[in-house]
Amino acid sequence: MMTSFKIFLIVHIAGGSIGLLTGLLNIIQNKGGKKHKLIGRVFYFSMLVAGLSSLVLSYLTPNYFLFMVGIFTLYMVVSGQRFLMHKEIETKGTNVVDWAISLIMLLSGLLFIGLGTWSIVKSNLFGLVFLTFGSLGLLFVWQDFLYFNKISSLKNYWLVGHLQRMTGAFIASLTAFLVVNAQYFPDFIPGFFYWLLPTFVLTPLIINWSRKYQVI
Repeated sequence: MMTSFKIFLIVHIAGGSIGLLTGLLNIIQNKGGKKHKLIGRVFYFSMLVAGLSSLVLSYLTPNYFLFMVGIFTLYMVVSGQRFLMHKEIETKGTNVVDWAISLIMLLSGLLFIGLGTWSIVKSNLFGLVFLTFGSLGLLFVWQDFLYFNKISSLKNYWLVGHLQRMTGAFIASLTAFLVVNAQYFPDFIPGFFYWLLPTFVLTPLIINWSRKYQVI
């Protein structure tokens, strides 16, 4: 068991580290060029590795937080890639895979909100982390519903959705990095702060890009 855990931990760290680096590079550079696409592919596969390995780790050593980050990361990066593949949903449409991805996030988001509420009732402020990730997940699921049913007002929602989801996956990667290295930061900073900081810092960036690239 310990040998398997160490192997998947190494795989997880490698995938997360590559994802963190490539994600940062794509955030700061111009979008749409060959370099952006190449780095984006590396980011996509590295985050798949990080997300899947985190689920395995959460099973080998039961950990709700690893499970939450794994589910959120996989949903964001997979749905983001599928939006890029579809581009114009009016002509290509959705299939059972798209709906299944959203359904998994819907159920997971409800679970996270339930766990968060229960934690707060038990006076554990870490429940705010579950509430935040759960609420964000449900928000993106609602956007999926609008888009899949062709009732979204955005003509190029595939591009906006892609940018939102990939940035969300990067947020998950950065969050994991901060949490793992929290021991090296000042002790007076509460643990849940590191779980929420990337979300609150980078969410305005997602909003800005959404406004920049959407066509109403």
